Amino acid sequence: MRVRRLRKRTAELEVTAFINVIVVLVPFLLSTAVFTRLSVLELSLPAQSSAVEQIKVNDLKLEIQIRPDALLVGDRIGGLIQRIPMVNGQHDIAALGPLVQMIKGKFPDTTTATILAQPDTSYELLVQVMDAVREFKPPMVKGQPVTGAPPAMLLFPDISIGDAPVAVAQKK
Repeated sequence: MRVRRLRKRTAELEVTAFINVIVVLVPFLLSTAVFTRLSVLELSLPAQSSAVEQIKVNDLKLEIQIRPDALLVGDRIGGLIQRIPMVNGQHDIAALGPLVQMIKGKFPDTTTATILAQPDTSYELLVQVMDAVREFKPPMVKGQPVTGAPPAMLLFPDISIGDAPVAVAQKK
Protein backbone atom coordinates (compact mmCIF):
# COMPACT_ATOMS: atom_id res chain seq x y z
CA MET A 1 0.00 0.00 0.00
CA ARG A 2 1.18 3.35 -0.90
CA VAL A 3 1.37 6.05 1.78
CA ARG A 4 0.47 9.58 0.86
CA ARG A 5 2.09 12.33 2.74
CA LEU A 6 0.65 15.74 2.88
CA ARG A 7 3.03 18.44 2.05
CA LYS A 8 3.00 21.02 4.77
CA ARG A 9 4.01 24.51 4.02
CA THR A 10 6.13 26.24 6.58
CA ALA A 11 4.27 29.07 8.23
CA GLU A 12 5.66 32.50 7.53
CA LEU A 13 5.60 35.10 10.25
CA GLU A 14 4.06 38.37 9.13
CA VAL A 15 5.91 41.13 11.00
CA THR A 16 5.37 44.05 8.67
CA ALA A 17 2.61 45.60 10.79
CA PHE A 18 4.70 45.21 13.96
CA ILE A 19 7.73 46.87 12.35
CA ASN A 20 5.56 49.77 11.21
CA VAL A 21 4.32 50.29 14.79
CA ILE A 22 7.88 50.21 16.17
CA VAL A 23 9.13 52.65 13.51
CA VAL A 24 6.51 55.17 14.65
CA LEU A 25 6.65 54.45 18.38
CA VAL A 26 10.42 54.60 18.97
CA PRO A 27 10.98 58.17 17.66
CA PHE A 28 7.90 59.37 19.53
CA LEU A 29 9.13 57.92 22.84
CA LEU A 30 12.64 59.27 22.30
CA SER A 31 11.40 62.77 21.51
CA THR A 32 9.15 62.93 24.59
CA ALA A 33 11.90 61.59 26.84
CA VAL A 34 14.15 64.53 25.89
CA PHE A 35 11.62 67.09 27.11
CA THR A 36 10.76 65.36 30.36
CA ARG A 37 12.66 66.84 33.29
CA LEU A 38 12.27 65.96 36.92
CA SER A 39 13.21 68.33 39.72
CA VAL A 40 13.58 66.98 43.21
CA LEU A 41 14.26 68.84 46.40
CA GLU A 42 15.55 66.69 49.19
CA LEU A 43 13.55 67.31 52.34
CA SER A 44 13.44 65.70 55.71
CA LEU A 45 10.67 65.71 58.26
CA PRO A 46 11.50 67.18 61.66
CA ALA A 47 12.74 64.53 64.05
CA GLN A 48 10.33 63.66 66.81
CA SER A 49 12.42 63.98 69.94
CA SER A 50 11.31 62.28 73.10
CA ALA A 51 14.17 63.60 75.19
CA VAL A 52 14.75 67.21 76.18
CA GLU A 53 17.02 68.91 73.65
CA GLN A 54 20.42 70.03 74.78
CA ILE A 55 20.29 73.82 74.70
CA LYS A 56 23.48 75.41 73.47
CA VAL A 57 24.15 79.12 73.68
CA ASN A 58 25.22 79.48 70.05
CA ASP A 59 22.87 76.84 68.62
CA LEU A 60 20.19 78.02 66.21
CA LYS A 61 17.04 76.04 65.47
CA LEU A 62 15.64 78.25 62.71
CA GLU A 63 11.88 78.03 62.16
CA ILE A 64 9.82 79.89 59.59
CA GLN A 65 6.07 79.71 60.14
CA ILE A 66 3.80 80.57 57.24
CA ARG A 67 0.67 82.18 58.66
CA PRO A 68 -2.25 83.65 56.68
CA ASP A 69 -1.30 87.19 57.73
CA ALA A 70 2.51 87.04 58.12
CA LEU A 71 5.74 85.06 58.07
CA LEU A 72 7.12 84.36 61.53
CA VAL A 73 10.88 83.85 61.64
CA GLY A 74 12.16 82.52 64.92
CA ASP A 75 14.37 80.23 66.88
CA ARG A 76 12.74 77.14 68.35
CA ILE A 77 14.64 77.71 71.58
CA GLY A 78 15.02 81.51 71.66
CA GLY A 79 11.59 82.53 70.36
CA LEU A 80 10.44 84.96 67.69
CA ILE A 81 13.18 86.81 65.79
CA GLN A 82 11.00 88.87 63.45
CA ARG A 83 7.43 88.98 62.16
CA ILE A 84 7.21 89.85 58.46
CA PRO A 85 3.69 91.16 57.72
CA MET A 86 1.98 90.83 54.35
CA VAL A 87 2.48 93.57 51.75
CA ASN A 88 -0.32 94.35 49.28
CA GLY A 89 -2.14 91.15 50.21
CA GLN A 90 0.87 88.89 49.58
CA HIS A 91 3.57 87.42 51.79
CA ASP A 92 6.76 89.50 51.66
CA ILE A 93 9.31 87.01 50.35
CA ALA A 94 11.63 89.88 49.38
CA ALA A 95 11.99 90.87 53.05
CA LEU A 96 12.60 87.26 54.09
CA GLY A 97 15.80 86.93 52.03
CA PRO A 98 17.86 89.68 53.74
CA LEU A 99 16.68 88.56 57.18
CA VAL A 100 17.78 84.98 56.53
CA GLN A 101 21.14 86.30 55.24
CA MET A 102 21.62 88.29 58.44
CA ILE A 103 20.81 85.20 60.54
CA LYS A 104 23.25 83.11 58.47
CA GLY A 105 25.95 85.75 59.14
CA LYS A 106 25.48 85.26 62.88
CA PHE A 107 25.34 81.44 62.67
CA PRO A 108 27.59 80.44 59.73
CA ASP A 109 27.87 76.76 60.74
CA THR A 110 24.13 76.11 60.90
CA THR A 111 22.67 74.54 57.76
CA THR A 112 19.25 73.36 58.94
CA ALA A 113 15.93 75.18 58.93
CA THR A 114 12.35 74.11 59.50
CA ILE A 115 9.44 75.55 57.55
CA LEU A 116 6.09 75.14 59.24
CA ALA A 117 3.04 75.67 57.05
CA GLN A 118 -0.67 75.51 57.65
CA PRO A 119 -2.74 72.96 55.70
CA ASP A 120 -4.24 75.62 53.41
CA THR A 121 -0.85 77.10 52.42
CA SER A 122 -0.40 77.16 48.65
CA TYR A 123 2.33 75.02 47.15
CA GLU A 124 3.74 78.02 45.27
CA LEU A 125 4.16 80.03 48.48
CA LEU A 126 5.81 77.07 50.22
CA VAL A 127 8.34 76.69 47.38
CA GLN A 128 9.06 80.46 47.35
CA VAL A 129 9.80 80.41 51.09
CA MET A 130 11.97 77.31 50.68
CA ASP A 131 13.95 78.99 47.89
CA ALA A 132 14.46 82.15 49.95
CA VAL A 133 15.69 80.14 52.96
CA ARG A 134 17.85 77.70 50.99
CA GLU A 135 20.03 80.05 48.94
CA PHE A 136 20.68 83.66 48.08
CA LYS A 137 20.80 84.65 44.42
CA PRO A 138 22.14 88.12 43.62
CA PRO A 139 19.91 90.44 41.59
CA MET A 140 20.56 90.20 37.84
CA VAL A 141 20.47 92.81 35.11
CA LYS A 142 20.67 91.49 31.53
CA GLY A 143 21.96 88.15 32.78
CA GLN A 144 24.81 89.69 34.80
CA PRO A 145 24.90 90.18 38.60
CA VAL A 146 24.46 93.74 39.80
CA THR A 147 27.79 95.40 40.58
CA GLY A 148 28.48 95.42 44.31
CA ALA A 149 25.87 92.76 45.08
CA PRO A 150 27.01 89.89 47.32
CA PRO A 151 27.75 86.62 45.51
CA ALA A 152 25.34 83.70 45.42
CA MET A 153 25.57 81.55 48.53
CA LEU A 154 23.89 78.65 50.26
CA LEU A 155 22.10 79.74 53.41
CA PHE A 156 20.19 76.87 55.00
CA PRO A 157 20.15 74.02 52.44
CA ASP A 158 18.91 71.31 54.82
CA ILE A 159 15.21 72.10 54.98
CA SER A 160 12.59 70.23 56.97
CA ILE A 161 8.89 70.87 56.54
CA GLY A 162 6.04 70.34 58.95
CA ASP A 163 2.68 71.57 60.15
CA ALA A 164 2.52 74.95 61.84
CA PRO A 165 1.11 74.95 65.35
CA VAL A 166 -2.51 75.99 65.60
CA ALA A 167 -2.82 79.70 66.37
CA VAL A 168 -4.92 80.47 69.42
CA ALA A 169 -7.65 82.99 68.61
CA GLN A 170 -7.45 86.07 70.82
CA LYS A 171 -10.58 86.98 72.78
CA LYS A 172 -11.80 90.52 72.39
